[in-house]
Amino acid sequence: MKKNQFWQYFVGAIAMTLLIPGVASAHTGVGDPTGFLHGLEHPISGLDHILAMVAVGLWAAQMGGKALWMVPGAFVIAMTGSSVLGHFGLPLPGVEQGILASDFVLGLLLLFATRLPLAVSVGIVSILAIFHGYAHGSEMPATALGFTYGLGFIISTAALHLIGIGMGLLIDRYQPKFQELLFRIGGGATVIGAVYVLINH
Repeated sequence: MKKNQFWQYFVGAIAMTLLIPGVASAHTGVGDPTGFLHGLEHPISGLDHILAMVAVGLWAAQMGGKALWMVPGAFVIAMTGSSVLGHFGLPLPGVEQGILASDFVLGLLLLFATRLPLAVSVGIVSILAIFHGYAHGSEMPATALGFTYGLGFIISTAALHLIGIGMGLLIDRYQPKFQELLFRIGGGATVIGAVYVLINH
């Protein structure tokens, strides 16, 4: 696939999701999570979160090298920082659309076996992580123990990244002939999952 075609799909996916009303499963401002277990549970409470975080790990494994730890690491750092914005109610428009956009964007990156410069890859996942972090933080009430809640969702997020990385490394080791195809299937599955979230919310 030519680079120009990729960027057309990429921009199109972002534009499409920005025009969608709040449909993702984040439900910012709803719920009563209070502490470590609630923080641990939140990233796995919605398919939209799971898809994005596993896809980040899978994409990092597809790229290999320093991306294997820098890409998921950047996601966790940006997510943690933006959770503070959400907790204190600072405005961030389009949070749910941004979460859904992350599924489409990451799915397309995998689907088209996209290898970008490391700095660009880190930048993309950092921007996408802001929406996820904001959603996590906005669902933490003022009475929650911020450190333990935050520790919970950081651990859960890292675990989902590791699942994606593990899948990618297994593909590299045991299915080298079908490596690109299997990564593309992972990307397609992510996009299909995002469509499912869109239709059902």
